[in-house]
Amino acid sequence: MRHHIVAEKLPDGETLKEWHMVRGEEQRSMCGRDLAEGAAELPDDAWGTDSARPFCHTCGALYLREVP
Repeated sequence: MRHHIVAEKLPDGETLKEWHMVRGEEQRSMCGRDLAEGAAELPDDAWGTDSARPFCHTCGALYLREVP
């Protein structure tokens, strides 16, 4: 299964709240949040790097259980 990282913005639409992990082509993050279509994305290998911070704790825990 291919994952990718998607940004969640604050209501102002500009400020990053946190990054979430998403399975495949789903619009909902692994923690259950519905994410905006067209939101900024990163590849899953950016997980754990400075470019993907802050990161959703729940998404990170679930991702670790799905990947080798």
